[in-house]
Amino acid sequence: MTPEALSAHLFAIVSDRLASVEGISITESDAALERPRNRDHGDWASNIAMKLAKRLGLSPRDFALELAPAIEAIEGVAAVDVAGPGFINITLETAAAAEIARTIVDAAENYGHNEVLAGHVINMEFVSANPTGPLHIGHTRWAALGDSIARVLRASGAQVTAEYYINDAGSQMDVFGLSVLAAAKGLPTPEKGYPGPYIGELAERVVAAVPDLLEKPDDEAVAIARDLAYELQLAEIKQSLENFHVHFDVFFSERALHAPDAATGLTAIDDAEARLRAQGHVYEADDAVWVRTTDFGDDKDRVLTRGNGIVTYFAADAAYYLSKKDRGFGEKIYLLGADHHGYVGRLKALAAAAGDDPATLSVLIGQLVNLNGAKLSKRAGNIIELDDLLSWLGADALRYWLARYPADSPLALDGEKLRSRTNDNPVFYVQYAHARTRSVARNAAEAGVTRADFEPALLVHPTETALIGALQEFPRIVAHSAELREPHRIARYLEELAGFYHRWYDACRVLPFGDEELAPIHGTRLWLNDATGQVIRNGLDLLGVSAPDRM
Repeated sequence: MTPEALSAHLFAIVSDRLASVEGISITESDAALERPRNRDHGDWASNIAMKLAKRLGLSPRDFALELAPAIEAIEGVAAVDVAGPGFINITLETAAAAEIARTIVDAAENYGHNEVLAGHVINMEFVSANPTGPLHIGHTRWAALGDSIARVLRASGAQVTAEYYINDAGSQMDVFGLSVLAAAKGLPTPEKGYPGPYIGELAERVVAAVPDLLEKPDDEAVAIARDLAYELQLAEIKQSLENFHVHFDVFFSERALHAPDAATGLTAIDDAEARLRAQGHVYEADDAVWVRTTDFGDDKDRVLTRGNGIVTYFAADAAYYLSKKDRGFGEKIYLLGADHHGYVGRLKALAAAAGDDPATLSVLIGQLVNLNGAKLSKRAGNIIELDDLLSWLGADALRYWLARYPADSPLALDGEKLRSRTNDNPVFYVQYAHARTRSVARNAAEAGVTRADFEPALLVHPTETALIGALQEFPRIVAHSAELREPHRIARYLEELAGFYHRWYDACRVLPFGDEELAPIHGTRLWLNDATGQVIRNGLDLLGVSAPDRM
């Protein structure tokens, strides 16, 4: 009996009770179950009687007592108790509860997947670092969290496109080209240019590709240096992300928004202005073109085009937003750094000006992260590069630790703890639990224990009932994490599950002891062992972390 099945039974019972009552209806979410904090109170609890009783003219406790017999008649339910003002506590039969082990093994990598976000088509933009240098520690948090959020959303039925917005237009790209060309000529870094040996490395590669670069006119040489170095640096960024197990479906170039259409000669930014103007939100003042975003809660109106004819970053933002809309994304999620709080209001206002419900746009702001013991990059000089962090810590430890905290909390990590192979290191603790499940499975195969026998009624040890209860929780944890965009809930769940497993491992044997004969309990426990390993694997995969078979 899964919690989803039990919830469906409860929903049907209450719906039947309300069928003859006008003006009262419920949704499936009203019948959602919770795990009691005290397991002595049962396996699952519902407050549905407290939600509905007043509208029925009953006391919550009386309504709960009315529902109790029908709930107790559900196959697999052992007992129903009404507690306090009207909580309904439900205890399952041992065999019904333990059936979850078979459910998990049969579902394999699909266990935990749900449909709470089915029908949602989401564009999620994150990282989006300038292609003028390597990724560094400031980008790691959103890379890890963004990818994990995308995985959790997909596991909950959403159609998600992970997108990287390449800031490859504007003056910073020209400064980047000047910096690379100066390095190629052996000259000092230009004022406000990009320093660091990595610029010299790019310069060497650019000159190797274009041997006569230094003989060309400066304007032409700068453009060549800029474009070739950009391609090289972007390739490095993509490789760093792949090394970090972060995958993007789309790399969207800002340059595309400035490029004239071959047929019309208009850019996407021109088109955005025309569309916003048609909505009645564009006006001219002070020799500039503005969008009246204050009509939608922004703190000030925003300039699209300055008096000198130069378009603003906001104009590109508007064109980019409309591109997402035109590509069919009903929802947009932006993951922005701690210094981007001011973007929230303007993005919401932009969505409203474009005719969309601002609620379809979510902006998540992440706080800074620092890592004790990390060394500055030799290539970039004043930053800690992602590649260096991966060489030092590995992708698993870094991704897990970054995912196990809410995005809006400042984060200070201890590098040596991330590297440690002790139970004080959560990623080691969880991965070791998985490796232990695989070791048990290998040893069971050698001892002749198979999953031929499955008698769930035998799983009565207190550590078994606790472990079974934790396994039942996984789909709800995934769904909740997706709805709240909080993958740290999965990390914390995995740590709790690992604890239940380790305690069960210490108390209950899968393999026969000494001369003990093979019995159904051994095969049945192997099901529970393998189910636990599967859930840990599934959870770690949602965090982009591997589940090793041996440690």
